[in-house]
Amino acid sequence: SLQNPRVKQVVRLRDRRDRDREGKFLIEGYRELNRAVAVSQPLSEVYCCRELYLGSNEPGLLDDAAGNCGATIQPVTEDVFRKISYRDRPDGLIAVAPRPEWGLQRLEGQESGISALYLVAQSIEKPGNLGTILRTADAAGVDGVVVVDQCTDLYNPNVVRASVGTLFTVPVAEATSDEALEWFKQRGIRLFATAPDAKKNYNEADLSGPMAVVIGSEQYGLDGRWLESTDEQISIPMVGQADSLNVATSTAIVLFEALRQRRSG
Repeated sequence: SLQNPRVKQVVRLRDRRDRDREGKFLIEGYRELNRAVAVSQPLSEVYCCRELYLGSNEPGLLDDAAGNCGATIQPVTEDVFRKISYRDRPDGLIAVAPRPEWGLQRLEGQESGISALYLVAQSIEKPGNLGTILRTADAAGVDGVVVVDQCTDLYNPNVVRASVGTLFTVPVAEATSDEALEWFKQRGIRLFATAPDAKKNYNEADLSGPMAVVIGSEQYGLDGRWLESTDEQISIPMVGQADSLNVATSTAIVLFEALRQRRSG
């Protein structure tokens, strides 16, 4: 039934207040759920609709979700699934998962010596940007992402969607700026702040050692604490009329320059 209490509960989890109150979040889509299951992310329920499947691998994924992640599998009608889905073109899979608490301790043991590479994202405002940043960090092989002074809920459905499930494949931690600054200081990890008015271009900086790229909010950039505490400030040169790039685009440019330097070194 469209009025079933469980159906209404899933719909409510689109709202941050309900996610906070219930300690749960949504994972929708085959790729997203597949990546969550691959790392044995605990799952409460998986709602499925065979009529909306896009391939033939969904039954196997559901078996793994039940066997490895503790999920209860609940088939539903197409009408019910379209009500609980937050996508224009749903593919018949949506999971409810307990929301994890990911602090800086999650990054312990992730350091990879002289090649350690981290990303710090401060006060990112748009869920789509934060998800894309996580996807980029995964592609660049970072050792961890630290989300500080968050404006966007890390478990927003659009973060999960834009990350294409890499929220579960990249070690992610949430912290305050003060906590993160102390964590990096104790480990001797250099900090490179992205700032539009920085004198040094990103490809002129030595990004080959243990380091973290620090990016700020779409509207205001990094705050004074980070700009004062970082080892270097770097910028991306502009030749057009725009004075800045989308934050996710800027992140990709700098992270892949760091990756290039590591490979060439």
